[in-house]
Amino acid sequence: MQEENFETLAIRLQAERTQFKEHSVPLYLTSSYKFDDAEDMRALFANEKEGNVYSRYANPNTDELITKLSVLEGAEAGWVTASGMAAIFTTFLTFLQSGDHVLSSRSVFGSTHQLLNNIFPKWGISYTYADLDKPEEWEQGIRPNTKMIFVETPSNPGIDIIDLEWLAGLAKKNGIMLVVDNCFATPYLQQPIKLGADISIHSATKFIDGQGRTLGGVILGSAKHIKEIEGFARHSGPAMSPFNAWILSKSLETLAVRMDRHCENALKVAEFLEAHSSIKKVMYPFLPSHPQYEIAKKQMKQGGGIVTLVINGGVEAAGRFMNKLKMFSISANLGDTRSIATHPATSTHSKLSEAERLQVGIEQGTIRLSIGLEHINDIISDIEQALA
Repeated sequence: MQEENFETLAIRLQAERTQFKEHSVPLYLTSSYKFDDAEDMRALFANEKEGNVYSRYANPNTDELITKLSVLEGAEAGWVTASGMAAIFTTFLTFLQSGDHVLSSRSVFGSTHQLLNNIFPKWGISYTYADLDKPEEWEQGIRPNTKMIFVETPSNPGIDIIDLEWLAGLAKKNGIMLVVDNCFATPYLQQPIKLGADISIHSATKFIDGQGRTLGGVILGSAKHIKEIEGFARHSGPAMSPFNAWILSKSLETLAVRMDRHCENALKVAEFLEAHSSIKKVMYPFLPSHPQYEIAKKQMKQGGGIVTLVINGGVEAAGRFMNKLKMFSISANLGDTRSIATHPATSTHSKLSEAERLQVGIEQGTIRLSIGLEHINDIISDIEQALA
């Protein structure tokens, strides 16, 4: 099925049917597996033959999800974890050791910032931040001990974009691994590995699930890199449950049609907000006013489902706006069928100092909108009355 379109692959790729000839893949809720005999058990544990040993290592449901995601994003192999942060942490700890240096985009998710700032320094792993819109900072930030470049693009919540082909060329020229957090774009809108990245990471909790039901993380890359990930993850234990893998695999069947609607709605919301007198700034990749609009058009199929705005009047105005919303949910999540409003400065990025937040474009009046699948007239009507 390699020649089929994304939508067809997402629906039709599935685990081999059992003797019951089920149309939809079953749940394999088992922690362990039976061996044919003592020799079969020995050979499986010795990696002399393929097969299931323990569901912390592999399970038919996680295997199916990995296969689907690898094909959809153009990766040789993959691994899934219990959450998006587990995927990031596993990737960092697989390839980094004491004395290594990470060059990271300044605008990263709050928990990723905590890893780089407060946890890794205890283990002798250092970092430098660079701005996505300043290419010269990336070249200047590389050190002799730089082992990894890590970026979110589009970033959370600033919606900053970097040219992944250019960055991949820089990384390869210097023998450095490039890891991309592709959560906001999903495999449907952007495929970093095809653009030259070594590893692509997703919080499947967001758009891949798409309905706010479950947690999950995804790591995709070359067979060589994923083999190293497997060596770390099998023993550190950030395993995804078979049930969550089953949910996420079913979710992939509707990812394309959902993202089409998310993107259509989000662009209309961004255009509405850009013309509103109460709004200081709007960031959306497919708005021509976005500083990296041309890059976004080159490497993304559409602009995604997240719109970030800065409202005039700071934190007080932001609070009034959010409290007046009637249909939007106030939540820290994103990528749901339901539209969500988040105030990053007091929630997802509250552990950053005010100076650190300003450096990544998070003002007191910044609000992140995850645009859902409701009718666009109802979404804009709710925003309009909250701004009045």
